Amino acid sequence: MRTIGLLGGMSWESTVPYYQIINRTIAEKLGGLHSAKLLLYSVDFAEIERLQRADQWVEAGSLLADAALALQEAGAHFIVLCTNTMHRVAPDIEARIEIPLLHIADPTAQAIQRSGFSTLGLLGTRFTMEEDFYRGRLERKFGLAIHVPDAASRTLVHEVIYSELCRGVISASSREEFRRVVSELIGMGAEAVILGCTEIGLLLRPVDVPVPLFDTTVLHAEAAGLFALANRAGL
Repeated sequence: MRTIGLLGGMSWESTVPYYQIINRTIAEKLGGLHSAKLLLYSVDFAEIERLQRADQWVEAGSLLADAALALQEAGAHFIVLCTNTMHRVAPDIEARIEIPLLHIADPTAQAIQRSGFSTLGLLGTRFTMEEDFYRGRLERKFGLAIHVPDAASRTLVHEVIYSELCRGVISASSREEFRRVVSELIGMGAEAVILGCTEIGLLLRPVDVPVPLFDTTVLHAEAAGLFALANRAGL
């Protein structure tokens, strides 16, 4: 079994389900008392958020690359970056390490393709919704059409993520607002919606909306568990 290097804390609220899902995936595949071999490097999210807000992505990339390198040196065989937004600096991390980084967009897109959808709505931080590093990968590498909410709705989603979800606050009124935003995306032609922030699945559930949801936290964590077992006999 490969040892997983989890790079988390962005926020720790969503890093917790990563640990749970990865271990459940291993247990389902191997049975008995099996669990994952993993290392966790959890950063102080306040430092990362400050760099995001200041548009200091080079500095943020260097900080996370240092963390990934520490995981590699501690024995990790691959890196799982437990956040969508900070995949903006994935190339900076990959340039510093010699082990693979399992990109969060890839298992998400593969699950979408298996389900037969091609036009998706995307929810996430404003960085994920507005910049090319995430949407562009889905569009160019996997041929998906991606829609995002209008400017006012993007602001609302971003603010709920940082002021509520990253702090463990689950609000019924925010859930209703997210349902409204999903309806907006459906009106644009979205067949399904990507929960492109690892905290959104804490708020928005499949029963809340009339279209399928692709939760990147679940898909990324399950892919990590399977990758840890890749090349294992019988799997």
